Amino acid sequence: MTSTTLELLQKYSVPGPRYTSYPTAPYFRTDFGEADWAAALTASAADRGLSLYAHIPFCDSLCYYCGCNMVATRDYSKTQPYLAYLDQEMARTAQRVDPTRVARQLHWGGGTPTYLNPGDIRRLMAMMRQHFTLAPDAEISCEVDPRELTRAHLEALRESGFNRLSFGVQDMDPAVQQAVNRIQSAALIQQVLDWSRELGFSSINLDLIVGLPKQTVASFSRTLEQVVAWAPDRLAVFSYAHVPWLKKHQNLIQEADLPDSAMRLGLHQAVNEALGAAGYVNIGFDHFARPEDELVRAQRNKTLWRNFQGYTTHKDCDILAFGVSGISQTADVYMQNEKNLKRYEERIAATGLAVERGLKLSRDDQIRRDAI
Repeated sequence: MTSTTLELLQKYSVPGPRYTSYPTAPYFRTDFGEADWAAALTASAADRGLSLYAHIPFCDSLCYYCGCNMVATRDYSKTQPYLAYLDQEMARTAQRVDPTRVARQLHWGGGTPTYLNPGDIRRLMAMMRQHFTLAPDAEISCEVDPRELTRAHLEALRESGFNRLSFGVQDMDPAVQQAVNRIQSAALIQQVLDWSRELGFSSINLDLIVGLPKQTVASFSRTLEQVVAWAPDRLAVFSYAHVPWLKKHQNLIQEADLPDSAMRLGLHQAVNEALGAAGYVNIGFDHFARPEDELVRAQRNKTLWRNFQGYTTHKDCDILAFGVSGISQTADVYMQNEKNLKRYEERIAATGLAVERGLKLSRDDQIRRDAI
């Protein structure tokens, strides 16, 4: 590492929004309302595919690093009204969408989607199929927390049509796991990976996080060695954003334990070296995939696209996101739902929609987005 590199890293080492769109979410406007979103849905092109998203905010326990919209609770009864509100929101949205449109992708995120019990996993998927048509070859994926997962959860996902899984691994070092309140053994992750492969899921992604407290290049290199041995199809290696003024629970992390700029750069270099040596291709930003993966082929063919759900080969799809904080996207409009669970449920109960903010893209915005 040169001194110039370190100086630049320190100069620009400031928190910022994770890139998911242009313009980014902080530029969304609160004067964008339900009438604007309803009009955008009606005007959206009938020949564009759909990408469906459902946000399940509930988690059994609190991970101190979490930057997602989540609710840590052991009260499972909270899921029942929430599922009913999801159904209501999907029904209201489907009324505005051409019924001939087909969903090419479907994803559940959170929170922890597998907080839902196997019966409710099947129930939610049945709701989505009732309101929307899924393509026979649709990519259907779910984020999974290995700690509370049973084989029955995976069986419910597979029987419901899911073919892709994304496991939250983050870091395998015991000291790091203790510092972020996420304890999970290698044996546990090996077990859920074995179940997933036995049940026939076609693609497995593992999530890692760089910049967690007590991480060192040596400790994270051991995590990378373990992860490579598990041979996932894809890896996402996110950078931890320490924003305790936005996420109060991050105050539970000791700032003195966080790696400094030089250490973070070393961690990223370790990631690129280890995954590159194992044959993974860096497809951009924080994502890696095997050479035969469709994302790598799309990168080579210059057809790779990035949206609110990450990298995709489906550029011409509108995203319809359901649930608290969900972000939807048509060709020229972005919309985000209420981020507060109580307000989301109140808005859905009142009108069937829960628009908090959004943005109508100018032609200039669209050109810049496509160029990026």
